[in-house]
Amino acid sequence: MSSRRMAAAVTTLAVVAGGLVSAAVIGVGPVLADHCDPAEATRSPSASPSASQTQQGRNQNQDQDQNQDQQQDQNQDQDQGQQQDQNQQGQQQDQQQDQQGTGQNDDQQAPQGGGIALLDPAQSPEADAGDGTGNGTGADNGTGADNPEAAPEETANTFGRRRGGGNQSTRTPTPSPSQTQSPTASPTGSASPSPTATGGGEEEQCADLGPFPEDFVDIRQVGRVNNNVRFNRNGSRGTFVSRCGTNQNGHNNPDNFIVAPGVSNGAHHLHDYVGNLSTDGFSTDESLAAAGTTCQRGDLSTYFWPVLRDRRSDANANDPDGNVGQVLRARSVSLEFRGNASSRVVAMPRFLRLITGDAKAATNGTANAKAAWTCTGFQNRITSDKYPLCPRGSQVVRILDFPSCWDGQNTDSANHRTHVVFPGQGGACPQGTRAIPQLRMTLTYSVPQGPSFALDAFPEQKHNPVTDHADFANVMPDRLMQFVVSCINRGRRC
Repeated sequence: MSSRRMAAAVTTLAVVAGGLVSAAVIGVGPVLADHCDPAEATRSPSASPSASQTQQGRNQNQDQDQNQDQQQDQNQDQDQGQQQDQNQQGQQQDQQQDQQGTGQNDDQQAPQGGGIALLDPAQSPEADAGDGTGNGTGADNGTGADNPEAAPEETANTFGRRRGGGNQSTRTPTPSPSQTQSPTASPTGSASPSPTATGGGEEEQCADLGPFPEDFVDIRQVGRVNNNVRFNRNGSRGTFVSRCGTNQNGHNNPDNFIVAPGVSNGAHHLHDYVGNLSTDGFSTDESLAAAGTTCQRGDLSTYFWPVLRDRRSDANANDPDGNVGQVLRARSVSLEFRGNASSRVVAMPRFLRLITGDAKAATNGTANAKAAWTCTGFQNRITSDKYPLCPRGSQVVRILDFPSCWDGQNTDSANHRTHVVFPGQGGACPQGTRAIPQLRMTLTYSVPQGPSFALDAFPEQKHNPVTDHADFANVMPDRLMQFVVSCINRGRRC
């Protein structure tokens, strides 16, 4: 009888131990699944207990309960009862050992699957979600979703497109710098990493292309400015507009015959051209005078500026200078020649070369920067160092004003600036210079919503909006230039 009691006690202990192990097996599985990508979990059997293992634990538990009932209801003789007790005791011990072995395996596999029992309390569960194989994108390898050092790479992947091809994650950026989301946030709250979060060398290539979130601003957050110019009675109020199209003929190249004559790719960024059809890095006065034009009234002048790109696209992905994205053609191009607030204007000399802005202002400083960005409907709000984020239905506007106080002698100078300078704050030209018609380029664009566009630029300028600039060479016939001067000085709009 004592033998039967001992056997029953051992059986009871085995049942309790088996229940604890089964509870552990059943309890850990769903928790692991909550923190792992389901697709990754199914690809890695060792990451968490399988459904068959869990069911096996439950069946074993049920078998043990049934055995216990059978022990208590036995009506057989003592010898048979003792033999049965011994057999059941051996079976329960075997089952206990098997279940303990299963529990030990689960404990050993937990780190590989990101088991919560071994998570650092200060670490987010997403950090070890990984790929379900123990080689995830957690904090250990420095590319995890919660690793702060990974944030610039995500930012660069969104705002500075990659140089090379390959898989790409397109994420809709935030519309305002004041509402910038964490670059590691997942729109669905999933812990699975971005497809490009482990891009390695490819991510390093695009990590600092620019532009960056801080290079954009909601135009409604920009302060108003007074753009009204006060003319005195000697001022010249008229205007002349040269209509030259929007570069429908696709005249583009990365040259600049004014700043880098005789050099291919001298600008290291692509220019849009209107007007003279022959303009490239090897243009001369003679070649420009002999070429055709897209302008009306026979204006052979050349007007050019760096292109704007849709950075969501991987077009031009292998560009060595990092100018990646689909070129956006301007929806409108206005080439307006204006007067001077305090004096009449004189004719520009033919082949006069002018530049405005500084293509290297991000590194040179803003002394020569002349960028002006706004949105249609918000022209009283101008930003010089941010790309504007325009409300839906509003277009991005670039305004490029050229210098207009000529030294009276030269058509160019060593730095391409000192022969023609800007008027003072009151609009008057400095002493020793003469007012000439001031060219204002106004370019409008339909761009993607959000901070997803950028200027072409020299690589080290990071596509900073302060580097906006433009170039002009006057090749108008003399008669047309005289007509321009007459319109401006007489207050006409031509």
